[in-house]
Amino acid sequence: MLIRKARPEDFPAIRKLAAPLGLDYPGMEKAAFWLAEENGRALGIVSLLVHADSRELVSLGVDPAAREKGLGGRLIETAVAAAGADVYLATVIPGYFERHGFARTLRVPAGMAKDPAWCAGCDKSRCVVMVRAKS
Repeated sequence: MLIRKARPEDFPAIRKLAAPLGLDYPGMEKAAFWLAEENGRALGIVSLLVHADSRELVSLGVDPAAREKGLGGRLIETAVAAAGADVYLATVIPGYFERHGFARTLRVPAGMAKDPAWCAGCDKSRCVVMVRAKS
C-alpha cells in the first residue's frame, strides 16, 4: 500500500471515492490531498486544509472493502506529520479520532467556519470539534 501526495490527475479517482462517502465538496481540487493506492486503485484519501489560523483535517475516507486494516490511521498520521502545527477537525465520530490522538475542544478556529451547504444533512447536535496538538 502506497500513500502519496495527490497529483492533479488523481482527482477523478479521489472524487469517485469521496462522493459515495459524502466527503466531496466544491473546490476540493485546490486542497492538499494524500491518496492511498494499491495496484493503481485508490483505496483511501485524506486532505489538510491550511487556514490562516489553523490546519484542518477533512475528507478522511477509506473504500469499504479496504477498511479494518489501519489505513485510516496511516492517512491521519501522514496528514498530521505534514501539518507542522496543531490539527483540528469537525466530526460526528469522535471516538474514532480519539483513538488517533485527537481530543475534544471548545475552540473553533475562525478558518473552520463552514458554508451551510457543507453541513447539509449532517446532524449538527452530533458534530464535535477536535484537536491534535503538534508533537
